[in-house]
Amino acid sequence: MEHGDFGENIVVTGIDLRNLPVGTRLRLSDTLLEVTQIGKVCHEHCQIYQRVGDCIMPREGIFAKVIEAGTVEKGDSIDVI
Repeated sequence: MEHGDFGENIVVTGIDLRNLPVGTRLRLSDTLLEVTQIGKVCHEHCQIYQRVGDCIMPREGIFAKVIEAGTVEKGDSIDVI
């Protein structure tokens, strides 16, 4: 599997995102995000499942809204606030 296979917008290493409480804020460069949802119900044999044979959304995916817009680039650090 490659980054982007699951439709992710940002790939993070070093932070266990799935254990962050909803409402946690993340600072990426000049961008501020707020976690709104952990995981998502995967419909049986969704497009992701059909494409790669698995769906990580119920156990890995998180969703966040933009609180402060900015520019995020590869290699930017992420701070959990």
